[in-house]
Amino acid sequence: MQIPNLIDIRLAIGTASRLFTPLLALGMIAAASGAARAELVVDITRGFVEPLPIAVTDFDGSALDETQFGKDISRVIAADLERSGLFRPIEQGAFIQDPATLRIAPKFGDWRLINAQALISGATELQADGRLRVEFRLWDVFAEIQITGLAYFTTPANWRRVAHIIADAIYKRLTGEEGYFDTRIVYIAESGPQNRRVKRLSIMDQDGDNHRFLTDGSVLVLTPRFSPTTQEITYLSYVGETPRVFLFNLNTGQQEVLGNFPGMTFAPRFSPDGNSVIMSLARSGNSEIYRMDLRTRKVTRLTDHSAIDTSPSYSPDGGEIVFNSDRGGTQQIYVMSENGGNVRRITFSAGRYATPVWSPRGDLIAFTRIYQSEFYIGVMRPDGSGERMLAKGFLVEGPTWAPNGRVLSFYRQEPASDRGVVRSKLYTIDLTGFNEREIVTPIDGSDPAWSPLIP
Repeated sequence: MQIPNLIDIRLAIGTASRLFTPLLALGMIAAASGAARAELVVDITRGFVEPLPIAVTDFDGSALDETQFGKDISRVIAADLERSGLFRPIEQGAFIQDPATLRIAPKFGDWRLINAQALISGATELQADGRLRVEFRLWDVFAEIQITGLAYFTTPANWRRVAHIIADAIYKRLTGEEGYFDTRIVYIAESGPQNRRVKRLSIMDQDGDNHRFLTDGSVLVLTPRFSPTTQEITYLSYVGETPRVFLFNLNTGQQEVLGNFPGMTFAPRFSPDGNSVIMSLARSGNSEIYRMDLRTRKVTRLTDHSAIDTSPSYSPDGGEIVFNSDRGGTQQIYVMSENGGNVRRITFSAGRYATPVWSPRGDLIAFTRIYQSEFYIGVMRPDGSGERMLAKGFLVEGPTWAPNGRVLSFYRQEPASDRGVVRSKLYTIDLTGFNEREIVTPIDGSDPAWSPLIP
């Protein structure tokens, strides 16, 4: 059956990592249904938002395989939306209308009876060429109007990624902000006793699924970071006793040594254009900040001070760099221009500050603060004003931004148990500070880094 008002988007199948070529469509549907825009909006700028009741139905399918795909896709969408803290998926046992008749048209009265304010319906169909067609619609129940609808073609093995892309489209339509579900997180997986930890480079979808180890644990790996423009990461690895900075291409699996940097304290971070990395190097007993051009391998020194300068991170426009330094007597956060000039201190509170990271939106800087034997994850404006603490604990550290700049991931370490075991786990928290969630990993995890949206 041809669905009216549904724009059919053909998404090209490419390599294993570049699966989709997005085409312009969302704006076309939104323009056609502007009357609903004022009816159903989630305001994410307030401190606490009551989650929006939303009904996510199983996507309808004719054959057994199609039905299973429909169930699996709807569950991933519901889980993504629920984890954001902005939506409350209604239990499917309360649904009155079935997916088959819903595919023709919603009975809005049935959905109002269970207090659903938004409704997601869809269908799956296996094509003659083996591809999977997935379509969805988002409805405003009280306005009785379709807000948006899209369709995707892909290989059946990629059904989970389609679900994340649909969740992103729904999130964007209802909040006005970009989604962050079609992303990955790279982190350090840890195992073994505390004095002999095995650390492996690992990667997973942002919800913890599709987990895999990228290194075998035979060498120590630390501080992975994603490129903002490609599916490439950089990390520090100790081969023997020598620290080396590696580039790892996730599309090809190829690894490349950037160079040997004895005494480096933090792994490099990419510039916004992905053409250079910035890092802290310890030379002659002093840590300074350097930039390396990835095309020429030329290294340029940016700071020149007797104090320890570490943890550099670019602003999203590449014009400035935030870092921490003890040049004022205690470990505080500073900002400088991208060439190392115009250095200015932006924190003056008690305690120590570390690991500053600029938001992809440019409006905030996340950081770790240590004060009175307690660790905090916080955010502040680039001038140091508006400081807010989002999470605290025995040890919380290593904030990393989701690409929409609304959610952070970090790791939390609990005190040793009566058996002397220290556990380290990954978490996410949004900017309200009310929605903290654990990302479940097969073993302990630390030092997460969030990817940009997958191209």
